[in-house]
Amino acid sequence: MNPFRSPDTDLPLSHALILKAALLTIGYIEENGPIGLTPTKALKRYFVAWAAEAFDWPAYTVEDLYAVNKVLNEHDFPPLVILHEVLLSAKLARHFKGTLRLTDLARKLRSEPARLWMLLTTHLLFVVDHSPYTRSDEPLFGNWDIFLNVINIEAQAAVTEERLCSVLYGGEEEEIRHRDFKLTASLYVHVLRPLCWAGLLNEHRTGTGLNRRDFYTKTPLWTAALRLETDRHLQPVTRH
Repeated sequence: MNPFRSPDTDLPLSHALILKAALLTIGYIEENGPIGLTPTKALKRYFVAWAAEAFDWPAYTVEDLYAVNKVLNEHDFPPLVILHEVLLSAKLARHFKGTLRLTDLARKLRSEPARLWMLLTTHLLFVVDHSPYTRSDEPLFGNWDIFLNVINIEAQAAVTEERLCSVLYGGEEEEIRHRDFKLTASLYVHVLRPLCWAGLLNEHRTGTGLNRRDFYTKTPLWTAALRLETDRHLQPVTRH
């Protein structure tokens, strides 16, 4: 499936965290040269520290990260781990002689943010394997055609993980909330988090601890960038 509209039109990209991080990384390499890699091919600490501050990623701010880490390695900053993988997968960067270097494609697309966003998002959603970041060995059943079209309807106002799991897999929302943590966590890591990082969904958190609830709403980028079968079923949102 290709759910994207043409990238030739202007897109409201301000919510796209993955695009902001990629542009900052491309700019860093252009200005400072290739980024050093550790023997395990992780980005070296000096860049991780720079990225944590420059990206200013929600829920992964410098304060958040240093609250639990004395020094920052790449695996301590999950958005950077995923970005690194996306850049390699999309052939925007490559490893060479112990460094991460830009490709000609990255330099070309730096001035074409809509096309760069589409390439990044395609790999973030449809190519990169998010399984290593879950605590479950069980696969998440479904595909992106189903996920996007269901979310298109359910997140027209606001929707919770439990509601989406109920629609996709059956069961009562309260039962899912209190018992099926693996399912909601898997849906978050495989589907909802990538959509948020791509700038297509907003995540709203209320409460703390066991009383915390997460709600998801579509950003303006969702409507501008996606063309889905369920669009014809959407009803205007009534706001009070």
